[in-house]
Amino acid sequence: MELAVRPLHPLFVGEVSGIDVGKPIDAATVAALNAAIDRYAVLIIPGQDLDDERQMAFARNFGELELPRSGAANVKRRLPPAVADISNLDEENRLRGRDDPRRFDQLGNRLWHTDGSFRRIPAALSMLYAHRVPGPSQKGNGETEFADMRAAYDALNDQQKADIADLVALHDIAWSRGQLGFADLLFGEKQVLPPVPQRMVRTHPGSGSKVLYVAAHASEVVGWPVPEGRLLLRELIEHATQREFVYRHDWRQGDLVIWDNRATMHRGRHFDETKVRDLRRVTTRDVASTLDQVA
Repeated sequence: MELAVRPLHPLFVGEVSGIDVGKPIDAATVAALNAAIDRYAVLIIPGQDLDDERQMAFARNFGELELPRSGAANVKRRLPPAVADISNLDEENRLRGRDDPRRFDQLGNRLWHTDGSFRRIPAALSMLYAHRVPGPSQKGNGETEFADMRAAYDALNDQQKADIADLVALHDIAWSRGQLGFADLLFGEKQVLPPVPQRMVRTHPGSGSKVLYVAAHASEVVGWPVPEGRLLLRELIEHATQREFVYRHDWRQGDLVIWDNRATMHRGRHFDETKVRDLRRVTTRDVASTLDQVA
């Protein structure tokens, strides 16, 4: 069966059929997937059967793997260093307690963000696979929401586009976690991940589209008074997350979701934390800082 993509939203997001990503894929398939990512920014690939090794092998078709924050730290983990643990399980596969610091850190994923923007060379593609999902509940289903930052940029008026064209924001993992009152970072980030500058408007390398690049990690606008810059960042995030720019994905076991961090923001949603939610993410690095790329 040939690769086929079915649109799931008027602006972005496509569901892919005709592929088993657990098996080696050829160059033509990689090229077709890259073209689909450039077009849709988010790809849903249902019905996959992956372990950590097969997930990493698939991701390597698209670039160098980024080491998650925990992967670079000397801590006990239940997954390989290159696999980010997006679950509510501890290192012994037990449900995390309400006061577990790793749970507090994970709560930061419920803020609108783009992966790895707090690194000098940020993330490119994230690939999140569902091993176990909690199922529906009145507390929420643990969905992931995505915002199309190309459409958000296009919807700005000409004056707004001119005002932000050359702006740079500092991105800081300590700032995003601190918004939730979690100041005690787990992996020594204040030493190894200082704030980094990123363009607020960038050009997507695949599609050529202008993209609004802001997120919960963005702490201030370089050269602006801090309160004024933070207000601008908040207003841009509010603008970008209007309902017409947002898709909500309801997870099924076996779903692999690929999203382009250069063109989207995302956030996790609430779920019943007495049930297991085991999702695992592998991420590829971009090729350079946004400051070194064409705006």
